[in-house]
Amino acid sequence: MAPSTNSKKTIKDVVIKDVIRHSDDRGFFSEIVKEGEQSFKGPIRQTSTTTTYPGIIKAFHYHKKQWDIWHVIKGSARVVLYDTRKDSPTYKVTNVFYVGENNPMVIAIPPLVLHGYQVLGNENLTLLYHTTQAYNSDKPDEYRIAFDDPAIGFDWSIKNR
Repeated sequence: MAPSTNSKKTIKDVVIKDVIRHSDDRGFFSEIVKEGEQSFKGPIRQTSTTTTYPGIIKAFHYHKKQWDIWHVIKGSARVVLYDTRKDSPTYKVTNVFYVGENNPMVIAIPPLVLHGYQVLGNENLTLLYHTTQAYNSDKPDEYRIAFDDPAIGFDWSIKNR
C-alpha cells in the first residue's frame, strides 16, 4: 500500500515491507524480519512490544543512531513519519501509513526521521518493534517533540468522508 504523503516520495531510507500471511485451517504464519532482507543499518539489538489504548496519539520522537522497525500485530494505526535530515532529498516530507491487522506491514524508520502513531478504532493497539540499539536508561537515544508541533503541522483529526 502506498503512503499518503505531502509528496509523492517515500522518505529516503524508509523501508516498507508488506507482510505476507500464510493461512490455513489452523490459523496463519507471517515472517516479520528475516536475515538477508534487511535494508536498515545494523543488527537488531532489542525487540520490544507496547500496547496503546484507542484514540491515543504517541508522537513525535526520533533517534540519532538507532533504526526502529515497527510491526502492528493487533489493532490499527495511522503511522506518521517526518524527515528532519537537512541533507536528505526528502527533507520536510511527511509520510502517512495505515497499518494493522487488516494491512500488515513492516516499517523500518532511519535515524533522524520523526515518527509516531495514532490508534484507530475501538481496540487496543499492540506494536512489536525491533531496534538496532539496546535501550540505555542512563543515556537514551530518544528525543521528543510535541505531536502538534507547528513546524510539522500535521493534522491528527479524523476526517469523515
